[in-house]
Amino acid sequence: MQRYGMTIPLSGVPLHEQRDWIAELQDLGYTDLWSSEGPSYDGFTPLALASTWAPRLRMGTAICPVFTRGPALLASSAAALADAAPGRFVLGIGASSDVIVERWNGIPFDRPYQRVRDTLLFLRAALRGEKVTEKYETFAVNGFRLAFPLERPPPIMVAALREGMLRLAGKLGDGAILNWLSADDVRTVAPIVKQFGQDKEIVARLFVAPSSDRDAVHGVARMAAAAYLNVGVYAAFHDWLGRGDLLAATRRAWNEGDRKRALSEIPESVLDELIIHGPPEACREHIARYVENGVDTPVLMVMPVGGDLRQAVRDLAPRG
Repeated sequence: MQRYGMTIPLSGVPLHEQRDWIAELQDLGYTDLWSSEGPSYDGFTPLALASTWAPRLRMGTAICPVFTRGPALLASSAAALADAAPGRFVLGIGASSDVIVERWNGIPFDRPYQRVRDTLLFLRAALRGEKVTEKYETFAVNGFRLAFPLERPPPIMVAALREGMLRLAGKLGDGAILNWLSADDVRTVAPIVKQFGQDKEIVARLFVAPSSDRDAVHGVARMAAAAYLNVGVYAAFHDWLGRGDLLAATRRAWNEGDRKRALSEIPESVLDELIIHGPPEACREHIARYVENGVDTPVLMVMPVGGDLRQAVRDLAPRG
């Protein structure tokens, strides 16, 4: 089955008003609902609501940072949602970024690869119902056990950008969650995960602006892209993908504190590669390229560029 997901909550709509919207996603043919976690909502609450609003859809976190919840709390949160929606929940974890971890939460962003690996190993044991007493490289757990057995432990996926985390996602995880890459970039990234098995799932969060107003799309896209591409982990990712020279000017301006110039220095070609835009049918064709290149589950993040958001969600729905 070809999966086709949507990021929730939908932008600009209060969470308590989204019941009918999310129920309609199920009727439109979407198969998945994936939450994000940042400056607005946590990763679990929207999915807990959606588990009853759209009881046939699979749900996942993309992602829960491994630094901002302790290991036991993360296991308990995941277990609660897995128990509320048996067989329909996927736990996506990742390092996140120094901005979210250090600047927003006051937690050192130290040894992110090791922290993700250790958390993954702990979660595997904890979600199987085992009692965990273990000293990992980045933390220790003494005597934790879930108080209730899970009918089915959830798959655990890893947010991954470069080779080390991609290999971890394939070797120890159930697959990788990708973000901020082009359809062509998938050809570089996906094989690193799939070498550990073709059953390893590739989920990609795709930013979509179903609008023919290219200037308006670029205006919104520049702000979103600058906020990501100048963060250390994403800067290194795009260097690895070969965009270092293209992004050098915007990085200089950003590091000098000139945000306006940083926005203007992002090349239009980069925006056109990373942001899916145009009429809905053209957007669907662009999304299909991600799938052809190795993405198993595209997860749309609809960007507000004028128009009717709900109609945009309808227009982007899978066909057939």
